[in-house]
Amino acid sequence: MAGEDKLPMLQEGHDMLSKELSRLKVERPQIIDAIEEARAHGDLSENAEYHAAKERQGQIEAMIADIEDKLSRAQVIDPSMLSGDKVVFGATVHLLDEDEKPIKYQIVGQTEADAKSGRISYNSPLGRALIGRKVDDEVEVTVPSGDRYYVVSAVEFI
Repeated sequence: MAGEDKLPMLQEGHDMLSKELSRLKVERPQIIDAIEEARAHGDLSENAEYHAAKERQGQIEAMIADIEDKLSRAQVIDPSMLSGDKVVFGATVHLLDEDEKPIKYQIVGQTEADAKSGRISYNSPLGRALIGRKVDDEVEVTVPSGDRYYVVSAVEFI
């Protein structure tokens, strides 16, 4: 996988992964039962149920391995325990765009990112550009639609 690198995430992201892992581990024996039942129907070469169940089993095993890897490398960060004037993982950053329109993002892990709800990954182009910045710093980000410019107006740890 990705080696022994720590994977920063909020408690919420850790809980979400743990819940998904539990759900997959409940589904795993159900898929094994489905494979056994499909196998009982005879000729496997033309047995669509068998092939679908085997494919789903492979997907579940891969997802379980991926989530277990992420959880084993998880470094849970509580933003309320952080402080300072620099943008770091977990910080909530207030920006002004080129039109002086205020925008607010929290820097989160990849599994928690959801730009529509104001959460961007520390690995995203904007997330990487913001890490280490302070209030009044100007930030330039190249995105598919072109270059964007922002000014950091506040950094909070909430």
